Amino acid sequence: MRNEVRVLLDGGAEFLHDFDSAEAMSNEEGRRWLDQEFIRMDCEPLRASGKVLIADKIVVVAQAAGAALLGDPDWLAQFAKASVGAVGRPTVLVNTKAMTVSF
Repeated sequence: MRNEVRVLLDGGAEFLHDFDSAEAMSNEEGRRWLDQEFIRMDCEPLRASGKVLIADKIVVVAQAAGAALLGDPDWLAQFAKASVGAVGRPTVLVNTKAMTVSF
């Protein structure tokens, strides 16, 4: 089975990574990787309460990464594998302009 992560940036740039489902991170590994990137990139929670949902974390990390990191095939692969693992869905669409994540 194939997994696919597509990221649409504000300026219209689009990044796609597809991979075999056996390569996806586990739920725990995916969440941990996204947590580390969220902290490393000094991201801010979207909600005033400070609570960060996993979907929020995915979109904020993608936004902070921008075209520079998303254009790096190694980083994009890790992001894709972490996102699929964290949400447990084979397809993830991240839209940083709308600030949404769909499955």
